[in-house]
Amino acid sequence: MLHKFVFLIILAAANGLSNEKVLASKLKLNDGREIPALALGTWLGNNTKPSANEVELAVGWAVDAGYRHIDTAYAYKVEDQVGRALAKKLQEVPRDELFITTKLWNDRHARDAVVPALKESLQKLGLDYIDLYLIHWPIGQFANLSSDNTDYLETWRGMMDAKQKGLAKSIGLSNFNEQMIDRILDNGLELPAVLQVEVNLNLQQPELLKYCKDKNIVVMGYTPFGSLFYSKAKPNSPPPRIDDPTLVNIAKKYKKTVPQIALRYLIELGVIPIPKSLTKSRIEQNIGVFDFQLTDEEKNVLKSYDRDYRTIPQLKWLDHPFYPFKKNN
Repeated sequence: MLHKFVFLIILAAANGLSNEKVLASKLKLNDGREIPALALGTWLGNNTKPSANEVELAVGWAVDAGYRHIDTAYAYKVEDQVGRALAKKLQEVPRDELFITTKLWNDRHARDAVVPALKESLQKLGLDYIDLYLIHWPIGQFANLSSDNTDYLETWRGMMDAKQKGLAKSIGLSNFNEQMIDRILDNGLELPAVLQVEVNLNLQQPELLKYCKDKNIVVMGYTPFGSLFYSKAKPNSPPPRIDDPTLVNIAKKYKKTVPQIALRYLIELGVIPIPKSLTKSRIEQNIGVFDFQLTDEEKNVLKSYDRDYRTIPQLKWLDHPFYPFKKNN
């Protein structure tokens, strides 16, 4: 995997003042394309109904702050808001400078359902093509929530069809495990460009990251803050929290915040973090992680927080034949 840690700085004028805008470095995909090394997440959480424009505002602020990668999904129910924001920002930023990721939901796993599903997403996003299309889960599920046991190999063939038609420039997987990826490759199908999984201080997944590095698959990490914030932590969530003294001291050294340290650590692991925020200042903070590097000692401290603790185990699918996680989570 070729990592291009080129730190690009653009000086932008706003309100008569010179503001610094930092663009994320880029990674090389196995299909020859490049992907920005940090993305804005747009998932608002389970059972959270988005307001009329909160994600639209967040995407606009993110592009203004220098983000060039937006991660969304059909299941998030915000593709229309992302699309409205993009319609405005594409008047300022060329389309080929933006990288948009969306995902196929579980109820469209039949091969012949994939391209129509992508076309629906593209219509909501107001785009002619998507930069990266992911199978959201290996788990099929009908609209009535009963299990659809469609083989994900057929779903992946549908993803390859979408790429062949030019509707998706790159294709990949989300929430698949090593054995599932091996099975795709053993059947002579295309190597996924990306695997998106949960990665944070409590769930660092070193074996999976090594596997992906060996296969030349880029990893995107959702829920990058894990249980850092007290408001998000469950009673049994392992440390650290945002006020952890060791993390606070590391953050002070670099004049950063603890969440920025967590994001920087994932980047140095080779992971593309996907921080979500609806707050302008935090969106701007989260991209400010490309102007420093952690020491080996600091990385060892951060490594010590790994507990193989999954924030989003999706236990409701535990009995599905394609449940992808270890069942002791």
